[in-house]
This record gives sequence, structure tokens and C-alpha cells, in this order.
Amino acid sequence: MSMVCLLLFSSAALPASADGKADAYHYSFYGDAVPAPAAYEATMIITGKKLNISAFKEPSDMHVTEDERVYVLDSGNGRIVELDRNFKLVRTIDSFINEGKKDQFKNPQGLFVTGKGNILVADSDNHRVVHLDDKGELVKIVAEPKSDLLKEDFQFKPIRIVMDKGDRIYVMAEGVFDGFMEFSADGVFSSFIGANRVQVDPVEYLWKRLATREQRSQMVMFTPTEFTNLDMDEEGFIYATSGDRGKDPIKKLNAQGTDILRREGYSAPQGDLRYMNESGPSRLIDVDVGDSDMYSVLDSNKGRIFTYNGDGYLLHIFGGIGNRIGLFNTPVALERAGDRMLVLDKALGEITVFQTTEYGRTLHDAVRSYYNGEEDKSSQLFAKAAEMNANLEYAYAGIGKALLRQKQYAESVEYFKQSMERKGYSKAFLLYRKELMREHFSWVMSGIFLAVAAFVTVVIVRRQRRRTTNAGIK
Repeated sequence: MSMVCLLLFSSAALPASADGKADAYHYSFYGDAVPAPAAYEATMIITGKKLNISAFKEPSDMHVTEDERVYVLDSGNGRIVELDRNFKLVRTIDSFINEGKKDQFKNPQGLFVTGKGNILVADSDNHRVVHLDDKGELVKIVAEPKSDLLKEDFQFKPIRIVMDKGDRIYVMAEGVFDGFMEFSADGVFSSFIGANRVQVDPVEYLWKRLATREQRSQMVMFTPTEFTNLDMDEEGFIYATSGDRGKDPIKKLNAQGTDILRREGYSAPQGDLRYMNESGPSRLIDVDVGDSDMYSVLDSNKGRIFTYNGDGYLLHIFGGIGNRIGLFNTPVALERAGDRMLVLDKALGEITVFQTTEYGRTLHDAVRSYYNGEEDKSSQLFAKAAEMNANLEYAYAGIGKALLRQKQYAESVEYFKQSMERKGYSKAFLLYRKELMREHFSWVMSGIFLAVAAFVTVVIVRRQRRRTTNAGIK
């Protein structure tokens, strides 16, 4: 993979047309960037002015609920702005009552809303997590956790936050390299979960072994990489991103903190495969988990959004840095709202709303159909997607997988061959060979039996002739 990354790939922002459609691309089996239809098109911009409130000031996060209500964390103004599914203003929350007094947020950075409408805010500069109910009234405050696992001088500064269905809170805190901080339902710190592994340069490690104490003191310490964001799916698994290219910048963590993300695609999910040295690789700063195990990640470096299916196959790429609709200045968060994708721009103080194109809807529906076990429908939709994008090798793999589930092994082998999906091809070919053996077993065994019988008969006849000949000579 490192060889691929050294190859040049244009880092310029993708041009956008007046209707918000950006020139899109995809990566082939060989890691080449190839043209692709746009999966999303920008349809509108949401600003504070359009909502008849003061302008957003350095907004840092947002959250979309299952019923597509949109919550924006307007950090610079210390408020939460709630919109309905049609992006109409519902309310703003800029304060709450705490022990009989009015309390406010101070540079909050993270936001999460539960299915019941409870709002959790990473109130960063106040060094606390604020938990409000659906009416905006205080439920509890989580501040300055105490534990033997924390240093004596530890300062709690939450940046991102999620809550599971058991009301456990997971916090990404500034300066914490041990993973996410887990708090019980009553707000007590219990443990860390999912720490990134230390990335060690072998040459630097050897040099440190040979260096003097003074030289080692001036070198960079081997420390785990900080996470940049997290999201939680319906089953309670945490999806997390790391800004460092490193190994596996996207993770899916189970309750024990083990990474269980599937990476069965042509390359591991990581953003751009090719880039120019001066611009550097993708820096993933947000992740959004959708239905059917699909998830999207945001690259702050190039302003691009990459979407993958549950097996780790890249579905599509869109977005970029620029000054036209569909492009961004400083993207910081993304959320899915039905067939729409929302991207929050911190510098411009606006939300860009994207709607799926026919190509995007077809591809998503194909993935959903396969996920739900609707093999016939998924095969048809993958075939339709392949007609729209001849460079989408994954579509042929999708057809192959659907046929494999239907036990149509011979056809499955051919589609896996077209998609260059070796693992699927090997499995389908093995099952196809077994099927052939079962179908022709009786004929094969009969043939073997007859061949053996004929051989035995010939041997017996020849022996009998020798005996008769030898008897005549005597």
C-alpha cells in the first residue's frame, strides 16, 4: 500500500458544476483513480440567516436523529440549534438551569442526541459533559472524573461524545491516548476502551536503543494516536476515526474495545489511496454510520466524503475543497438524513445539503437488498449500477455474492472473475466443483466400477490363458 501512496494523484479540488454535481472518481482493483458518476448532488445551503437567527459562529458538530431532526452545535455562540426534517427552525438552547441558577455552555465541541431526545454536550472549556432531557432541562453533569487510571494532574476536556442504549457514555477527551473514556449511566468513570496501538518506526526504534539518555529525551515518544471522532450504530458498536494515517484509521469497536471492522475490499478503508507528497494523505475527522452497515468518513484535508459498505468496499466519493456549491472551506462534521447527506462547514458557518442521485440511490438500494437477503433484487440493482458506471468493479462482486447465496455457483464464478474478487471466486469455484462432483457422482462411480471390473476381468482372462498355454506345453 505504501508503494501505491507514493504514486502521484491530483490533489486539486474537484470542479463543480452550477447544479452542485462535482466530478467524481473511484478506485479500481489496481488502485487507479477512475471516473465515476456523482452519487450525491448539493441542493441547498443552510445558514443562521436563512433560519432567521444570528449567523453560526464556528459550529463544530451536529447530530441527526432517526426521525431526521437536525441538531447543530453552534460553538462560537454557545448554543444548540434544532431543525425539523424540512430544515425549519424548531428552537435554540443556549442555557439551562443548574442548581437554581442559569448556566451556559463555553466553547462546546461535541453533541449527541439519543432516540428519546436526550441531549449530551461535550462542554469543552467548562471541562464537563452536560446531559439535558428532551425539554432542555438538566439531567446530570459529568465533570472531572476521579480514578486510579487517571493521572493526578489530569484535566478533563471532552471533545466528542456518544451514549448507548444502556445510558453508558463514551467520551473522546483531549490529550487522552488510552482510548475513549467510558462512564456508567450515573456518570461515574469506569474504564478506557479501544486504545489505538502504538505506531513504531523500526529505524527510529533502533536509533533510540543506541542513543544516549540526552538524545532520547529530545526524541518523540512512542505514544498511541488520538482518535478524532466516533459514532455509534444501532447495535451499540462504536465506529471511530484517527487523524494519523497509521494502520487502520477507521475502527469498529465492540464492547471489549476490540476492532471488528471488516476490511475485505480491494484496499482497507482509509480515504484516498493516492496523493501528492506536499498535500499528504487523507485526515479522517468524522464518521457517520448509516443503515445496512454502510458508513461514511470525512477527510478534512481534501474535503471529501468516502462511503463504504460493511465488508469494506468503497462505494463512492464526493465533495472537495473550493468556493462553489458542493465544495467546502473547513468541513468538520457529516450526518446522514435519509437519502440526504449533511456536511457542516466550520469556517463558513453553514450546512451543505446533498441529495442522492439516481446512481447513488441504485447503489445504496443494491447494498440494502443484499444486506436484507433479497438476492434477486440486489443482483438486478447491482447490474443497473454497473450499467451506469462501467468502472464499478464492486457491482460485479455484489452480483457474484448474491448469486452465491442463491447457490448459482457457476454464474457466481464468472461475476467474481470480472470483479477481480479472489476470495469470493475461490469460494464459489470450490462450491461449484463440489456441486459438479455431487451431480456426476453416480456416473463417475459407475465408470470407476466398470473400469475396475473390466481391469479385473482382463487380468483374470490373461492368467487363465497363461495357465492353459503352460499346460499344453507340458
